[in-house]
Amino acid sequence: MRRNRRRRPTGARRATFAAVALMLGGGGLVAVNVYASATEGGWDQSAHGQTAQVLSAPTVYCPDVGSRLTDVPDGARAEVDGELAELDKQIAGAYQQLKDSAEAIRQNPELADQTIMNPLKEQRSGTLRRIGDAIDREGDRPQGLDDLAACTLRSTDQGGGQSTPPQDNGGAGNGSSASPSQSAGTGTGAGGQGGNGPVAADYVDITTVQPDAKNPAEQSGGSTGTFASSCGVNANGLFNSDNVIVAPGVSNGAHHFHDYIGNQSNNAFASDQDLANADTSCADKGDKSTYYWPVLRLQNGKQERDADKPGGGTEGNAGQIVTAKQVTLTFEGNPTSKVTEMPRLLRIITGDAKAFVNGPGNANASWSCTGFEDRQLKDKYPLCPQGSDVVRTFRFQSCWDGRNIDSANHRTHVAFEAADGSCPNGFKAIPQLVQRIVYDVDAPSLQDGGRTVPLFAVDSFPEQLHKPVTDHGDFINVFDEGLMRKMVDCINSGRTCGAGAAEQPPSQSPEPAPSETGNPATPPSEPASSEPSEPAQPSEPAQPSEPASSEPSEPAGAGGEEPSEPPAGTPATETTAPAGSTGLPRVYETASPKKSAGGVISKPTQRPETTTPSATAAAPAGQETATAPGTEPQTQPQTQPQAVQGGLAETGADLWPAALGALLLAGGAVLLWRTRRTSA
Repeated sequence: MRRNRRRRPTGARRATFAAVALMLGGGGLVAVNVYASATEGGWDQSAHGQTAQVLSAPTVYCPDVGSRLTDVPDGARAEVDGELAELDKQIAGAYQQLKDSAEAIRQNPELADQTIMNPLKEQRSGTLRRIGDAIDREGDRPQGLDDLAACTLRSTDQGGGQSTPPQDNGGAGNGSSASPSQSAGTGTGAGGQGGNGPVAADYVDITTVQPDAKNPAEQSGGSTGTFASSCGVNANGLFNSDNVIVAPGVSNGAHHFHDYIGNQSNNAFASDQDLANADTSCADKGDKSTYYWPVLRLQNGKQERDADKPGGGTEGNAGQIVTAKQVTLTFEGNPTSKVTEMPRLLRIITGDAKAFVNGPGNANASWSCTGFEDRQLKDKYPLCPQGSDVVRTFRFQSCWDGRNIDSANHRTHVAFEAADGSCPNGFKAIPQLVQRIVYDVDAPSLQDGGRTVPLFAVDSFPEQLHKPVTDHGDFINVFDEGLMRKMVDCINSGRTCGAGAAEQPPSQSPEPAPSETGNPATPPSEPASSEPSEPAQPSEPAQPSEPASSEPSEPAGAGGEEPSEPPAGTPATETTAPAGSTGLPRVYETASPKKSAGGVISKPTQRPETTTPSATAAAPAGQETATAPGTEPQTQPQTQPQAVQGGLAETGADLWPAALGALLLAGGAVLLWRTRRTSA
């Protein structure tokens, strides 16, 4: 027999083999985890023109044509409004394509230009040409329309960095890649039940925000009274995804659902006469005005009736619609002058539904919590402590040009007061509508993407990703002329009047109310309480009605009003109010309406910010404010959305394979070193 010459492995060799195996396995885990984070966090598209710097949650940015058409002849208005609605439809369609094709585009970035962006530009070019032709038939053709056809993919930087809104040149903003662990959503990297937001960075602990409310000093000759109307909370469930101001005659012109109170006949096809003849949910039947705003939803998986309809689930607006706990409608005076009557059928839009891609120049809605309303947020949803409710406030423009009840871009016929309360030259003060909407919703559990306590967010255009900065409110004045005169007399004489006067909230204390436990609210990265709470259970809203119902719903006053509301026909209460007493902090913004020559595309009016709540928010210890790459430090008051970083628990959840790999790698290296030392 031949002798077996193979040598058996010694203990040292076995240890060496084991050490090498540990090092190879650990290194492999690290490499795979890093590669997965990089590929899931963004697309490497630096060499592909329009698609450069597109992340896992890109959105479509197109120049907003409607806001720049400041002079449209009356004879062309209807056709132009219809074509503007078509532009919105094209953007929504392109965004949906972008979501549906995300994986294919990740593999071949050039597909974004070939299948989405270039066809979108062609569609927009045709629509813009028709807009120009419509205006040309009635007046002077606007210049520069063709320059607004091209769209870009914009980096959304969902994970916690600062977004950079594109400027007027239509360029895409800069951003940085976001780790999937930083997105709070339950769908894709974009977050949210509908897969397009919100994310953890869209929320902030209200207790970390510094008080910021500033009121202009009351002056001699000012008007210090208030008039309140009581119109319910839309308990009867009147919803649709129309917008009769912006897109009259176009179904689903808003691409998101609105709550309606007051006038019960508001839909895309309502004429002025329809509004005048309608029923109203207001306690004083002399107020047939229509008040509407995007619905608030809990992203809890509940299927509303609009789950498979345009404006609802098919456009990313998913989850349970929340009925407000309270809505107050207050008309206030002017610190420097008396107010004049609003013209009947005056239309006012406050805020900007497209502010996420347009930039925050026209953003105006604000968010807070009961007990903390001396701190207001424009670009964040608040995380309220236990026992505190979410508050959503709209302060409408209160200066009128004295001639027009609307304008081509629905903005230039009204303006905001200056910081001292005065109106721009040529404008006169009118009562300022202040809408305050209170919701009984719990602070969402950001650490698990809202699975324990659901996220809440407003409905939005699909490409606006449910950002709080896009919140907005709409109002059409359908007050009886006699009741409007009574309102003006009440305000100018310094009284408190109106059917809703008894419902006005008490004055806010400058110090925040403590929670039941006496501790401040937990920071955004922590649960709202030590025990996971059940999602808030607001009163069950009625199912959404069809957008163009031929019969108006019953007024909420019949069964949906709160007991404190006086019944119809009850005389308005009147009491004397001290000068300047409004019951709410007054946060004023300034605006200088820019008049443009007829037929010229103007730049969007930028409204200087007097305060920026989120700029003063205290960051958690050790956390720095993120800035998008390529942007300069801002020296002006901060108006761009700022982010709240995800917690370490979120980050660690996705990095544990790399950590395990690093331990194996280190263990293998130590074992190899000890083996070599022993055998030496």
